[in-house]
Amino acid sequence: MGRLHVNMNITLDGVIQANGGPTIQDGDFAYAEWEQPFWDAEAGAQIDEDVQACDALLLGRITYDIFRAYWPGKTDTIGHVFDRVPKYVASRGDADLSWETSTQLSDVATEVRALREQHEQIHTWGSADLLQTLFREDLVDQVNLWMCPVVLGEGKRLFPEGTTPSRFEPLEPPRSYPAGVTLLRYRRLGRLDR
Repeated sequence: MGRLHVNMNITLDGVIQANGGPTIQDGDFAYAEWEQPFWDAEAGAQIDEDVQACDALLLGRITYDIFRAYWPGKTDTIGHVFDRVPKYVASRGDADLSWETSTQLSDVATEVRALREQHEQIHTWGSADLLQTLFREDLVDQVNLWMCPVVLGEGKRLFPEGTTPSRFEPLEPPRSYPAGVTLLRYRRLGRLDR
């Protein structure tokens, strides 16, 4: 069975909102693009390597729309992979599936289980609302956090109140990169019982 990897850029206080820039959903969020000062070529090379390992993308509709507006036709490593692999969009409404190899999912719990039988490594980027469903349904195998050394004190968090209590274990020692971002990889062990 394939594995589902969650990839997320995150602040020290757990904020994930508008890391790469503002979107319509972010309104007037004051700290959009907070991740920008912390990236360098070494971290970028690691992201390229991670992206090349995936054979499918699973995205929430908002993240999919952001990616669809940016990635098609890009000629770098990430652009080539994202164009090539199947893209699954979790949406209860009408999704614009104009990006080649895109398919809509309406029943995430059932359909993602089936996708794990078809793919070796499915990657999710962003998609904060979708992640809550994936955690609740025990569908996440690994979490890759790109932690930036900044505290915002406000914004949407990766693990908001009401997130399914879960246990994790580190897969490797943290890796820090020259400009400041640190990569933390965890295997999800399942729900945390009381």
